[in-house]
Amino acid sequence: MEKLIINGGTPLRGKVQISGMKNAALPIVVASLLTNDVCVIENLPSISDVTLTLTILEKMGCRIRMLTRDRVEIDSRPAVCGSSPVELVSKMRGSTYLLGAELGRWHRTKVGYPGGCDFGVRAIDQHIKAFEALGAEVSVDKGCVTAAAPRGLHGSSIYFDLVTVGGTVNAMLASVMAKGTTVIENAAHEPHIVDTANFLNTCGARITGAGTDTIKVRGVEKLHGCSYAIIPDMIEAGTYMCAAAATSGALVISNVIPKHLESISAKLEEMGVLIEEYDDSVYVTRSGPLNRVNVKTLPYPGFPTDMQPQMGALMCLAEGTSYLNETVIENRFKYTNELQKMGASVRVVGHTAIFDGGAPLSGAKVRAVDLRAGAAMVIAALAVRGITEISEIDHIDRGYEDLVGKLRAVGADIRLVVYNDTQMLDEA
Repeated sequence: MEKLIINGGTPLRGKVQISGMKNAALPIVVASLLTNDVCVIENLPSISDVTLTLTILEKMGCRIRMLTRDRVEIDSRPAVCGSSPVELVSKMRGSTYLLGAELGRWHRTKVGYPGGCDFGVRAIDQHIKAFEALGAEVSVDKGCVTAAAPRGLHGSSIYFDLVTVGGTVNAMLASVMAKGTTVIENAAHEPHIVDTANFLNTCGARITGAGTDTIKVRGVEKLHGCSYAIIPDMIEAGTYMCAAAATSGALVISNVIPKHLESISAKLEEMGVLIEEYDDSVYVTRSGPLNRVNVKTLPYPGFPTDMQPQMGALMCLAEGTSYLNETVIENRFKYTNELQKMGASVRVVGHTAIFDGGAPLSGAKVRAVDLRAGAAMVIAALAVRGITEISEIDHIDRGYEDLVGKLRAVGADIRLVVYNDTQMLDEA
């Protein structure tokens, strides 16, 4: 059992380098299955979700070779369709991408129902709608999703009833080698959608319109391997931006694409945070008080739902009442109970959390109830004086590479400790 121990109240100062994007790495690694060839993926984040994805591919027969810490070689030629272990895919939402990749390559798939952070029911009905439009027969039974297209997949028009990142990715994966042209309407715009499309195009696919409402996929006969570098993680960058603001610090955050951060930067500047943009970095600092702010999560280019908890932690420190409206993912306010343990004044009404900022916060024993909630706890702990213990940090490891090392390098007093039920065993 691991915990983070944070002695807060110290401004963060220095430079943080951002790793590759988690939300792009997962679909791209899985998409390598489509090539039936060798791919080299670079700028791969060293996080547990990526490790789990590579393990799943290895269990399916792929040959995996780590070339460096952030470069992996994937030989998907020996892969066996439908062989992903149920006990592994059930741990991660990103395992849904196996459905589209297997269907695209073998015209059939069988994958255990996905897991991931507990946000209540997260249906895959839009994914199934896309597969059926392409000619597959889909069933969900005994904890598995099964689909088959005995006569092959064919291009089609797919209109999503709501914007879905996972559904958009799966529609692209399944249609890249379908006969004819597929038109995906009401598609998600996120940067990792564009990155996945760029990877597939580098492998020989013909995808246009990624990043817009309408994506066209002109089916090709086969794909080939390639070398490809994943884009920087905008959510990791945004998390460190909030940490700098929360601690009245000054951070240079490098290896970023500033355009991807525009919605985050705009809200931080509204709160009184100074942000300077450069070609591949941003400088974030704060000297005055934090202003109240209202935030509504929306699909890209709106404010990202994956930054909602981190912004909530910052709202606790602002002067006045802030409103945080969640429109993308259900049941994402569990972390507010943990902030209350630190003294925060916050209440949830429907899909909105109301933060009465300025209440004195103090260190406490809290939990990382999910990935981004864990990041919010870290931000709050860094900002307040006293000791905070954060448990269940395996959630944080799913999306943040070397969080302790990166924070220590910019002045944080943070320790990773290993406990059994009664005592501390080790410290890092």
